[in-house]
Amino acid sequence: MSGSFLLDTNIVIGLFAQEESIQARLSESDHVFLSSIVLGELYFGAYKSAHADENIRRIDELAKASAVLACDAVTAIHYGRIKKNLRDKGKPLPENDIWIAALAQQHGLTVVSRDQHFQEIENLPVEVW
Repeated sequence: MSGSFLLDTNIVIGLFAQEESIQARLSESDHVFLSSIVLGELYFGAYKSAHADENIRRIDELAKASAVLACDAVTAIHYGRIKKNLRDKGKPLPENDIWIAALAQQHGLTVVSRDQHFQEIENLPVEVW
């Protein structure tokens, strides 16, 4: 397997839990990216956890070792189109996931997530690990 992937929060959590299936898929991947949105979700979870300091250090290390994509004006164009299409279909998604999808489309990446609702977004390659 190879390819270029944008990881969703639930995949990073699985990575932190040392899930062998995720580790194996990542080792076979050409390019793996994180979004600033996913980092924000991870930090939120860390700050509200019982082991905040440890979890924040773990996220800091991941962020330093990863290619992190941030939203810009082009991402916003993708976001607007995706959100409108979902609204027309009557299929609302969590806002953060729309931004993640917009970044993936902008950069030609496959979203890796365990959330099935990403399948509702047209022209978005998705893999479930």
